Amino acid sequence: MDVEREGSQQGSDALLAEAGLRARSYLSTIWDRPVAPPAAALAGLGRLDFPLPPEGVDPAAVLRMIDEAGSPATMASAGPRYFGFVTGGALPVAVAVSWLLAAWDQNIGLSVMSPAGARLDDLALRWVIELLGLPAGTGGGFVTGATMASATCLAAARDAVLSRAGWDAARLGLVGAPPVQVVTGGEVHASVVKALGLVGLGRDRALRLPVDAQGRIVPSGLPRLDEPAIVCLQAGNVNSGASDPFVPLIQWAREHGAWVHIDGAFGLWAAAAPSLAGEVAGVTGADSWATDAHKWLNTTYDCGIALVRDAAALQAAMRADAAYLPAGQTREPMLFTPQSSQRARGAEVWAVLASLGRNGVAGLVERHVTLAKRLAAQLTSGGVEVLNEVRLNQVVAGFGDDERTNAVISAIQRDGTCWCGPTVWHGRRAMRISISNWATTEDDIDRSATSILTAHRDDTPNRAGR
Repeated sequence: MDVEREGSQQGSDALLAEAGLRARSYLSTIWDRPVAPPAAALAGLGRLDFPLPPEGVDPAAVLRMIDEAGSPATMASAGPRYFGFVTGGALPVAVAVSWLLAAWDQNIGLSVMSPAGARLDDLALRWVIELLGLPAGTGGGFVTGATMASATCLAAARDAVLSRAGWDAARLGLVGAPPVQVVTGGEVHASVVKALGLVGLGRDRALRLPVDAQGRIVPSGLPRLDEPAIVCLQAGNVNSGASDPFVPLIQWAREHGAWVHIDGAFGLWAAAAPSLAGEVAGVTGADSWATDAHKWLNTTYDCGIALVRDAAALQAAMRADAAYLPAGQTREPMLFTPQSSQRARGAEVWAVLASLGRNGVAGLVERHVTLAKRLAAQLTSGGVEVLNEVRLNQVVAGFGDDERTNAVISAIQRDGTCWCGPTVWHGRRAMRISISNWATTEDDIDRSATSILTAHRDDTPNRAGR
């Protein structure tokens, strides 16, 4: 090794070693720090706001600045008492493998560019399909999150139903195409609405079906569908955690020749737990499914999964043609997802599934449901109104009128023991609690319950909200 390369390698080794020390220090303090960063830490981010320097700053100094100014200002969402937005933590194996993958720096869009990454992508996809009990032959790919997963699936759905109507949407676009009827539930998630807009089916065109008190579509009085049609159902309501009754709804859709898409960002993982699979009974009868690995599977961000029963339909929608692209029999990741260049998300999913195994995934999901029910019971005993049936990992709590509820939520967030966010449930302000971090224990639940009940009983937040 020449002197210049040796010096560069030594500098790189020292920088990576320092990054590892700083990362380990950060994670070692995540358990007991306040979940939300203090005001002083947020103000400290100003240290990073300086004119772009004409000459580069020493990399070790850059790392130090990001850690010293950035780390204190992060939300402790990797810790065990962050209950906002159905945000999973990252399992240690996920963190470790993500570090290795960053060092690999692979673009796995094509197998020829990353044989290892593409192979792990294939294997992880196979395991996910098996774990969720989806039909053999299901195709898919790893994307950024459930929004892009739904967009990927709905692009395949759009092209497939229009093809059956005699229109080649991939070649001709949507101008002049037969209109596609889209049906959703009344509490369709915003990510699906966004995805519908992205694929040209419109954010506001869908027929929204009535739902029950838990946000499930009511499977009676269903309308007639005119082909081509797409029906979007939900596994895991973002507030209540409840799932649509898939068996009758999918049967109805099938009778009308509609494509059925499932938004299962977190709720689809109930299928991996034998004791909870009944919550999503019939979900495997759909045509496509969108879910996240960075929620209940606890990989690092970001990682969504798009799954389509007809792999050929997905590949046709994601097609990319160029003289330099391979045309063999190997599955090429870029031909099953919107993105061409992509990081090795599947490798991290493979690592998590390999380390947990089938029983470990089931146990993770089941434990979070048990913890959610434990917290709901403590809140109810303390006089807090739990507004939903706790079916999965979601708890919706009310503290009186909207003004008081906002004040209590603010008090809980200021206290820092846990973090829960606001929502609107049946027209009233409420607090949503999402338990999906591998590290959360009964002690974390009990500490959080105490914090929430203290805020509820304290007159201060009530006065502060007036």
